[in-house]
Amino acid sequence: MKVTFRTIVCKRAQWLAKSTGKSYHICLAKSWVLYRLVRDMHRNIVQFAYEKSDGTFRRAQGTLRNVEHRVKGNGRENYRTIRYYDVEANAFRSFKIENFITVY
Repeated sequence: MKVTFRTIVCKRAQWLAKSTGKSYHICLAKSWVLYRLVRDMHRNIVQFAYEKSDGTFRRAQGTLRNVEHRVKGNGRENYRTIRYYDVEANAFRSFKIENFITVY
């Protein structure tokens, strides 16, 4: 089965609804914002914020443009996290989708 962007959005929304207990339509709206974040990171550097696992907030500048040569391995797509290349730290980072806050 071919994985389309709608599949990714719906799987993320289902996971958000399951993990946070919020209604599906709220999670679907957040999932669309996450989709647009990843789409924009493929085009430019994007500023966004999320909550780290230790409870602190992180304001990040991330991209996915021209970083294919830096990727190691060939892991499967994970719908529970968003990975990005941090331009300030020059390294890959990731965050859980339920910890996402906003795009600037």
